[in-house]
Amino acid sequence: MAKNLFGTDGVRGLANGQLTAELALDLSVAAAHVLADRGEFSGHRPVAVVGRDTRISGQFLEAAVVAGLASAGVDVLLLGVLPTPGVAFLTASLDADLGVMLSASHNPMPDNGIKFLARGGVKLDDAIEIAIEQRLREPWERPTGGDVGRVSTYAAAVDDYAAHLTSTVSRPLEGLKVVLDCAEGAAWQAGPKALRDAGAEVIAIHADPDGLNINDNCGSTHLGNLQRAVLEHGADAGFGLDGDSDRCLAVDAAGEVVDGDQILAILGLSLRDAGKLPNDVVVATVMSNLGFVQALKANGVKVRQTKVGDRYVLEAMKAGGYGLGGEQSGHVIMSEHATTGDGILTALHVLERMATTGKSLGDLAAVMTRLPQVLVNVPDVDKSRADEDPVLAAAVAEAEAELGEDGRVLLRPSGTEALVRVMVEAPTSEQAARVAEDLASVVRERLALG
Repeated sequence: MAKNLFGTDGVRGLANGQLTAELALDLSVAAAHVLADRGEFSGHRPVAVVGRDTRISGQFLEAAVVAGLASAGVDVLLLGVLPTPGVAFLTASLDADLGVMLSASHNPMPDNGIKFLARGGVKLDDAIEIAIEQRLREPWERPTGGDVGRVSTYAAAVDDYAAHLTSTVSRPLEGLKVVLDCAEGAAWQAGPKALRDAGAEVIAIHADPDGLNINDNCGSTHLGNLQRAVLEHGADAGFGLDGDSDRCLAVDAAGEVVDGDQILAILGLSLRDAGKLPNDVVVATVMSNLGFVQALKANGVKVRQTKVGDRYVLEAMKAGGYGLGGEQSGHVIMSEHATTGDGILTALHVLERMATTGKSLGDLAAVMTRLPQVLVNVPDVDKSRADEDPVLAAAVAEAEAELGEDGRVLLRPSGTEALVRVMVEAPTSEQAARVAEDLASVVRERLALG
């Protein structure tokens, strides 16, 4: 059975539009029932932790989630504003039966989302999400009297999470000046605190959330202000988080962007040198730049590639016992320390690599050369035939023969729209653009609707 409400990262939509208080309450009840049926609540009072980002809609959605959980007999610990990886960490460290994070990540402020985490702070698999949808609004016997859930505040959430983050680095970061763009989001307290406690000098920007300004021309999707601040303050590096701080991108001392592929390369070689990279493998998606794959191969590290989406990266990491994976967007998973992507954790370990090697971020990022990459979206086509059309297949083969080992072609049907994405990497921008447009023309001609 397919999921209707859950996407690749929880239930997300316009707050008070698609995502209402009623839906949040009902989903929370259903989630409690599904987890209880799995036996995780037997023999004790179940406990949930609930965190949120800074969106103003998070306040009423938090109230609805708490009402749903408590009405189902679950005790609730309110974590307040905390990054998604912080909620995941506390779900595990407080031995909670489930965690709930209210956030729409990098989406605009009017959106919000609900992410459920299982015991240990891990994301739910598809089967559990389907089960929750199936039990939505089912008849149930409601607890009464002393059997309803209790609600209390866990005031140490930010301190506990920040202490965990700083405990993962093995050397102080004194002497490093860092600009941290908190995106007016969930990391506005925990991010600067963790980096300062680790010894870095921190200039925090976009760390004054008002409930309305999250992701507004700031954070990992808008790096201009971060680049300017790094240059203005003469900082060694800058890091831009997203709204729930599960990913980050970086800026070097010259104001140049360091993307997720470069960050993965830096951390992959750091872990390899420390003997902490299982099987010398890094997991990435098919969208990772070919220059990333080539650079790691040249340094004796293999790359395992998956479909686009952090859940597929995480699945591959679990299946292979790998310790590092991520996406070009800056969603980096370090499984020794976290169950999900963590932007603050990523920043700390990049800074640790700088401190250990004495190299600048620009020098570390230069381990790989990004090949020019061109992406063309071709709308209004029958994406289901993208893998079957012989003429299109021949055109792809001809393009791949032209590029050889110096480039790459990827045709990927959209998961949500009637379009096909044509991505080409080549030694020059001109060649990449030409090959991409040629293939896009074939897609339009061969797969046109009607």
